[in-house]
Amino acid sequence: MLLVSLAFYTFGEKELVLLIIASTLIDYSAGIIIEKGRKRFGLALSILANLSFLIYFKYTNFLFENYYSFIELLGVKSGNYNLIPNIVLPLGISFFTFQTMSYTIDVYRGKVKANRNFVEFAMFVTLFPQLIAGPIVRYKDIQEQLKERIFSSQQFNEGIERFIIGLAKKMIIANNLAFIADGIFDLPTSNLSTLVTWVGVIAYSFQIYFDFSGYSDMAIGLGKMFGFDFLENFNFPYISKSIREFWRRWHISLSTWFRDYLYISLGGNRKGNMRTYFNLILVFFITGLWHGASWNFIIWGLFHGFFLLVERLGFDKVLTKVYKPIAHIYTLLIVLISWVFFRAETLPQAFDYIKRMFMYTTSKADFLSYYLTTEVSIAFVLAILASFPIYQFVINNTPKNLLFSIGKVLFLLLIFVISIMYIAVDTYNPFIYFRF
Repeated sequence: MLLVSLAFYTFGEKELVLLIIASTLIDYSAGIIIEKGRKRFGLALSILANLSFLIYFKYTNFLFENYYSFIELLGVKSGNYNLIPNIVLPLGISFFTFQTMSYTIDVYRGKVKANRNFVEFAMFVTLFPQLIAGPIVRYKDIQEQLKERIFSSQQFNEGIERFIIGLAKKMIIANNLAFIADGIFDLPTSNLSTLVTWVGVIAYSFQIYFDFSGYSDMAIGLGKMFGFDFLENFNFPYISKSIREFWRRWHISLSTWFRDYLYISLGGNRKGNMRTYFNLILVFFITGLWHGASWNFIIWGLFHGFFLLVERLGFDKVLTKVYKPIAHIYTLLIVLISWVFFRAETLPQAFDYIKRMFMYTTSKADFLSYYLTTEVSIAFVLAILASFPIYQFVINNTPKNLLFSIGKVLFLLLIFVISIMYIAVDTYNPFIYFRF
């Protein structure tokens, strides 16, 4: 498994595999150093090394660009833009650095013992099903499975089912909605009508959900095939009735990581209201920055942090008392607006797009007739249905007989064949979270 995982990463990233090997060696050593008694040194070694990798590869260009913009704002002319290094972002660096840091922090806190078996630990770091885009797997959740796993035909079948569902989410829903979302966001905002802007952001909200949850399903399914049980990463976030609930359902492995290793480490809600509010905003500032080296992502994170703060100040009590569809509409509205910052290329584009959403305008060009094809329309319907736990309800409440088994197999076979057909004819369309 370790050799296959390293080969998998090398196939895509070539010499950058040395980075993940270096991270593995450092955190393996740091865990042992912590357990031998030099706790602060071992933890500092792990955190400084991982954050150094992350900052250099992910944020150097961003820091240089903002530095030059700042000095020019002060009136200092600079012609040194050519000195900004062109650094390639390694696939999965945001995921595997957080994954290994959670291990050393847990060893430091005494929640797990340091693993002295390098092969086991290296497999934990490089495990290919979830290496590239999560979910972020914690060592304590799979430490026993690294030593011994139970293989069964039932578990393997569950893995195949989960993998096929994830693949269908990506190929049938996300990619079709990417056609209309990318098309609308690539147009000049001055050409967009209010209706088109809303269709575009709704399409993108479905695209990113089914793209990322599809990858997570595929990772969880592959994990099951090899005897691993990864924790869930999504739990139908678009049925949430508050932003607080949304973050309990969206990218669960990341939100719980920040809660357990950053928010609680900062004091959580134990040091008074003002410190709690500061901790909350700081966590979501870093959450935004984690997603990408761009002010758009930072604003996206702060936007969510602001509404979480509003809810903590008492608005959550209002949401529990109002008519549930109103709370649901409020949540979806906030989430949709936030996705504009996430998708737009620049902040000015994001603000212009949001302005178009709320200031009624029309357009002479009929963009929707071009982008809203039959396939896209079907994908919209499927996206709405799949945003609710309908499949799970049907599976759990249908009598388990021969007819049920045949129907389930035929359904999975159908969506798998359709997905393969899309793979055969589609242009390359990578998972959105590959760039994080």
